[in-house]
Amino acid sequence: MRVGMMLGYAGGFAQTVTELEDFERAGLDIVFVPEAYSFDAVSQLGFIAARTTRLQIASGILPIYSRTPALTAMTAAGLDFVSDGRFTLGLGTSGPQVIEGWHGVPYDAPVGRTRELIEICRLVWRRERLDYQGRHYRLPLEGGTKLGKPLKLINHPVRERIPIVVAALGPKNVALAAELAEGWQPIFYFPEKSAAAWAAPLAQGQAIRDQALGPLDVIAAAPLAIGEDVTGLRELSRPFFALYIGGMGARGKNFYYDLACRFGYENQARQIQDAYLAGRKDEAAALVPAELVEKTSLIGPRGWVAERLAAFRETGVTTLNVTPLSATHAARVADIEAVRALAA
Repeated sequence: MRVGMMLGYAGGFAQTVTELEDFERAGLDIVFVPEAYSFDAVSQLGFIAARTTRLQIASGILPIYSRTPALTAMTAAGLDFVSDGRFTLGLGTSGPQVIEGWHGVPYDAPVGRTRELIEICRLVWRRERLDYQGRHYRLPLEGGTKLGKPLKLINHPVRERIPIVVAALGPKNVALAAELAEGWQPIFYFPEKSAAAWAAPLAQGQAIRDQALGPLDVIAAAPLAIGEDVTGLRELSRPFFALYIGGMGARGKNFYYDLACRFGYENQARQIQDAYLAGRKDEAAALVPAELVEKTSLIGPRGWVAERLAAFRETGVTTLNVTPLSATHAARVADIEAVRALAA
């Protein structure tokens, strides 16, 4: 398995990138930079590309609605250029609260738009003229001044097939990722419950997958700390679960709540959402099931971490996206070295 890391949304970016150079030397393979309603991910990815030499860089994720398809393709080609071919384009739909509230565009047809965006990106990277007639995107624009022309990218990209990762939770989007993308990035990856949540849509997509894409890269995230006295750090993830299950979306439109239900936590998910939306965030965090906190982490003694790594591997995970939580930078570097050795 590759070992990756997700950067945080806010604060201490320059220091984080300085530390990232040490993680790169320790064997870190790839770093993901998110984009919500924080600083944009693209400028940060360019900065990281300039400060690293071997490390793969990835957007984790760029919302499909916040840029035109052509700009998304141009941006990916530019980041692949400045990183000498080390970029992966992570895409996702985000959610209505961010897309309509922050970007002011309709949150519609997430599966169809993702499919067309991927097709358009690959046309651009192959330097074909952008004449695309889809259901959601029609290029050149119909109407308007009627002066639009089917253009092609001026520059020659480093690669005409930049890897694409789709962050997906729902069955239709997961099937799409398995069909069209080089990688799939779920959230709350619980190895023992992953088949119940995702086996059927993954099989559906892989049944019609182009073999030229290669095997699907399954990217699972987990907090990391290795030691005999670190299990208390698991509690740090409770507010994260409470935020997503309880507050990252409205009632009836929360993908993370739905996933917790598919994991078998219907009652707990309802209680978490009720408490969180009522402003009782500490109560919501306390209601997160201990099993979910424990089994989605890599926090514990080395032997226990090795067992959990095996569980991730056995369910098809090929990239492990960790968040090091040990108290000191030296300890976090050592944890990256250790998990790199265990995952090899």
